[in-house]
Amino acid sequence: MLKSDAAGGTILAGKRALVTGSTSGIGLAVARALKAEGAEIVLNGLGDADEIDALCAEIGAHFNGANLMDEGAIAEMMDEVGPVDILVNNAGMQHVAPVEDFPPEKWNAVLALNLTAAFHTTRAAVPAMKAKGWGRIVNTASAHSLAASPFKSAYVAAKHGLAGFTKTIALELAEHGVTANCISPGYVWTPLVENQIPDTMQARSMSREEVINDVLLAGQPTKKFVQPEDVGAMAVFLCSPAAENITGSNFSMDGGWTAK
Repeated sequence: MLKSDAAGGTILAGKRALVTGSTSGIGLAVARALKAEGAEIVLNGLGDADEIDALCAEIGAHFNGANLMDEGAIAEMMDEVGPVDILVNNAGMQHVAPVEDFPPEKWNAVLALNLTAAFHTTRAAVPAMKAKGWGRIVNTASAHSLAASPFKSAYVAAKHGLAGFTKTIALELAEHGVTANCISPGYVWTPLVENQIPDTMQARSMSREEVINDVLLAGQPTKKFVQPEDVGAMAVFLCSPAAENITGSNFSMDGGWTAK
């Protein structure tokens, strides 16, 4: 178990971490966890400007609002942020439709944000990591990086691709003190998930409990949501000295979903 002193954690002191998609949900929990261990944090994501300013003030973070579906904007962000020691590619989106009805523009957007953006941020971050001889790349994948569900062709393709990309860069960087790993959660209890419940209740004529147990958690044997803080704790571990020989791995955090 990682130990912290009374004033806060120190295992990541002096490290700069960029966490994409971090103004809410999983990304924010990861950013908070890294900050608690002493890292300097750069947030990225969407949201109300005043709320983001307040969030940055609260946790002591910087912010860059680059559009991650724009290659040029990513390049500008990486240049502005400067060398990062820890890169967490967390930003993502979803669209659900049968493949014959799947809008091409949605396919392109899902692939761009969930997969291609990680390529661009990683490509920019790696040279400085190699020069320092230390770096940590943590990619938020999904249970859908290991298993498929119908009507989610773009998301499943992107997350499978992200897992493969992670393995490849882990091999490339193995002798440079840089690790790359995936965290693959199942359903995580975030406002985004919670807000889906009323519409699903109405659409399926189900109670709240039925939606949670029979729809959202149908694939998770524990029948428990993953908590964002659980993902944050795993990210901290993967960035810690204890994980220096863990690279190219994909960590399931899905209540047993992909064990079946």
